[in-house]
Amino acid sequence: MKNWALSIAATLCLLSVSSVAYTGAASAEPPAAEAVATPNYTLGAGDKVRIIVYGEDTLTGEFSIASDGDLSFPLIGVLKAGGQTVSQLQVQLTNKLAAGYLRDPRVSIEVLTYRPYYILGEVNKPGEYPYTAGLTVLNAAATASGFTYRANMKNVFIKHANESAEHRYKLTTGTLVAPGDTIRITERFF
Repeated sequence: MKNWALSIAATLCLLSVSSVAYTGAASAEPPAAEAVATPNYTLGAGDKVRIIVYGEDTLTGEFSIASDGDLSFPLIGVLKAGGQTVSQLQVQLTNKLAAGYLRDPRVSIEVLTYRPYYILGEVNKPGEYPYTAGLTVLNAAATASGFTYRANMKNVFIKHANESAEHRYKLTTGTLVAPGDTIRITERFF
């Protein structure tokens, strides 16, 4: 009896493994959108950052990144912030301040407001909305007053801010949106 139960369990295990391997290999489904890694987030136009220079209250404040990716900072002038990570901008700012302005500057930078995302297509209120960390396509659609009755609930098209073409992704509860993304919800075919 024990051997028979073990044999059935092993067979079921093999069947489930082979069906997973088969569906994964033969599936033409689009991938799920990948998570945005916050440490690797590159700054861009529309982002607002808080820069703290310890011991220097006159240099501490909130700054916006201009449409050309530049950031104006007291004493230094214009810095290229667009396309850089927060840590890269922190190093650049520390080096500039150390080169003749401050002795041993300590700089901290945090993103206050990310650039907005855009949603269009089969949602009730398409438009521009503020980004929040961990935003999914379903959250974005809810912010836009939900899907229309014609919305395709299987796939979504997303154009990332740093890319020229949109990509098709499976619409799941975990399909993530990044700052600056354009989300397009298509019409389903009946």
